[in-house]
Amino acid sequence: MPDDGSAGPGGERSDAPGPDHARSELEQLHTRIAALEADKAARVPRHRWRSFFSALLIVIGCILAPLAGVAAWTADEVGDTDRYVDTVAPLASDPDIQNAAANRVTDAVMEHIDLPTLLEGAAPADRPLLEKALGKLGNSLENAVRSFVHDKSEEIIASDTFDRIWVQANRRIHGAVAKALTGSGGGAVKINNDSVTVDLGPVVDQVKQRLVDEGMSVAARIPEVHTDFTVLRADNIGKVKTYFRILQIAGFWLPVLSVVLIAAGVLLSAHRRRVLVVAALAFAFAMVMLGVGLTVFRVVYLNALPDSVSQPAAESVYDTLTRYLRTTVRMTVVLGVVIALAAWLSGPGRWAGFVRQSWHSGIGAVRSTADRAGMRTGPVGPFVRQHRKWITWVLVVLAVLTFVLWSYPTGWVVVGITLVLLFAMAVVEFLAENGAGASTPTAAAKEPSAR
Repeated sequence: MPDDGSAGPGGERSDAPGPDHARSELEQLHTRIAALEADKAARVPRHRWRSFFSALLIVIGCILAPLAGVAAWTADEVGDTDRYVDTVAPLASDPDIQNAAANRVTDAVMEHIDLPTLLEGAAPADRPLLEKALGKLGNSLENAVRSFVHDKSEEIIASDTFDRIWVQANRRIHGAVAKALTGSGGGAVKINNDSVTVDLGPVVDQVKQRLVDEGMSVAARIPEVHTDFTVLRADNIGKVKTYFRILQIAGFWLPVLSVVLIAAGVLLSAHRRRVLVVAALAFAFAMVMLGVGLTVFRVVYLNALPDSVSQPAAESVYDTLTRYLRTTVRMTVVLGVVIALAAWLSGPGRWAGFVRQSWHSGIGAVRSTADRAGMRTGPVGPFVRQHRKWITWVLVVLAVLTFVLWSYPTGWVVVGITLVLLFAMAVVEFLAENGAGASTPTAAAKEPSAR
């Protein structure tokens, strides 16, 4: 029976499209191409504007990132007494600080010792002990006394007594430090001649008592002495105080603003994963520049100090005061690299796919070994396999909350959280695949009965 498309007279098919039909299809094709080109032309400007504002927000956020780090460090040092004490406590045990403080105390004591008068005024009973303590002086009486006083100063400063005095004093005067750095000095810490100084009077008293105990009873006649130990020095410290106050106020909001701007730039972009990788690396690079800036400023600051200031002690003070800021720099750099790697590995790139495939292959090999050993997960495997996506997101959220709630995270904390998250995700993958493998024998067993 001939079908509907049977040939007509002359061997031609009766339903063959004519010239009008071909022309109609060609017009439709042109119309579709024109519509696509018009849509593309409309999208390009919109994407360009989105890309422009996305890049602008990310650049501003990255520029603010170093300032945010400094602001957060400033707010912590001024607003948190325990944080401040933890920062300055190691200075009491620093050899350069101890040596500089011992020299300063020795100079202060020697300024109030008149050797001839003190020797003449010493009681006869004290002179044997004094001569024994001083040794054979000859013409080097002053040098011998200075050496003796310096030794006793070093003993006091190197003892636990000085550590305790240092920590307790800094805890008590933390409010005065805040006042000094924000505009007005007071108490044991004050701004004097563009310097933040600490009064070593209590240490001088301890040295005087140690001298008396060692047989130099004439040291008891030394009057009360107050001598300043320079902790920080800066020219135009009035401007420094102003900037410090601004950073203190911005200590909380500036980091938040930086993160929000970068996140908004990523969300606004048309290619979010790719832009996230670039933004994270740019953020890390900005913090690296902050670390470089701290190193450069260290050299400039030390070179600007007068000759009377101990360079080794000034180096120790600077390194100690910026210790937590450098820790923050390292932490943020590691965080930026981790985020960039995570975004890259979740992308469609060939190498990213290779890494993911290697990950799944490794877990699959472990799963196969466990299957051969008779390990079964029971109902856990199918449950994890069914809800694997939600479980993964829960693990990511827990990792982020752990980082956010950590008091002062370091680079190693970021690495640790990342490794724990990867291990947890590997366990989820193992259980999910194991559940799938465990269900296979059951399905195979049911097949014969179904037949």
